[in-house]
Amino acid sequence: MASTSPVDQNALWNGPGGQIWVAQQAILDGLFQPMADLLVAELPDTVTQLLDIGCGTGASLLASAAARPAAHSTGLDISAPMLALARQRAEAVGLDADFIVADAQRHPLPSAHFDWIQSRLGVMFFDDTGTAFANLHRAARPGAGLRFIAWRSADENPFMTTAERAIGAELDLPPRAPGAPGQFAFADGGQVQRHLQAAGWKEVEVVAVDLPCSIAREDLPSYVGQLGPLGLALRAMPEDRATVLRDQALAAFAPFIEGDRVRVDAACWLIRARA
Repeated sequence: MASTSPVDQNALWNGPGGQIWVAQQAILDGLFQPMADLLVAELPDTVTQLLDIGCGTGASLLASAAARPAAHSTGLDISAPMLALARQRAEAVGLDADFIVADAQRHPLPSAHFDWIQSRLGVMFFDDTGTAFANLHRAARPGAGLRFIAWRSADENPFMTTAERAIGAELDLPPRAPGAPGQFAFADGGQVQRHLQAAGWKEVEVVAVDLPCSIAREDLPSYVGQLGPLGLALRAMPEDRATVLRDQALAAFAPFIEGDRVRVDAACWLIRARA
């Protein structure tokens, strides 16, 4: 699944995109907690070498390491600022983990080393998904388990496109190309399954899961005004204009607000496979 993206992923995640995820780490970890919980629930008791792909600021790696303290954990991400925070968080809880700033598509991981590879929303940004899955397969021991969580389609995740639909016409956003690296690159679950199988993975399952996520209502302005392509565009314009547009976008989230929480029904794939 080689795709051309209008966004330079390395520049994005080592620049403003990664820096904002670091700044908003607490909000994002809370939002995606059910995904970290799901990955922990999938963990077998026998894991000894765990690799977390696109581990970002470390939430899913830390949760899995806490559940399986006898395993050695390795986190890999293209974003140096996000991994720096992940390393600090690991050190703060006394976790001896390895962190690798690299592109999982091509980084020379040790062969037949890991018996568990997982990712929480970290696999949709590859320029060449087939190459990435093949590289991960080489790093997996025979019989190793693979678990990924990825978004389904934009249509099934209306919360995630609400702000874009509300004010996107006012902003110069990079175009969404079907299958291109980005949030919804894995919308076609059948295609993901075929690419995993072509890379050597067996017993591939692509299962639809709907996860009840949420954020605090008071955090919604930061979420809308800071994160993603829309947040990048807002931060690049004069503050008064950005405030008007952000408030316009916030009004569109009224259907998701329930008391002091904002409901986010996350339509995802849970992808299982074995090396």
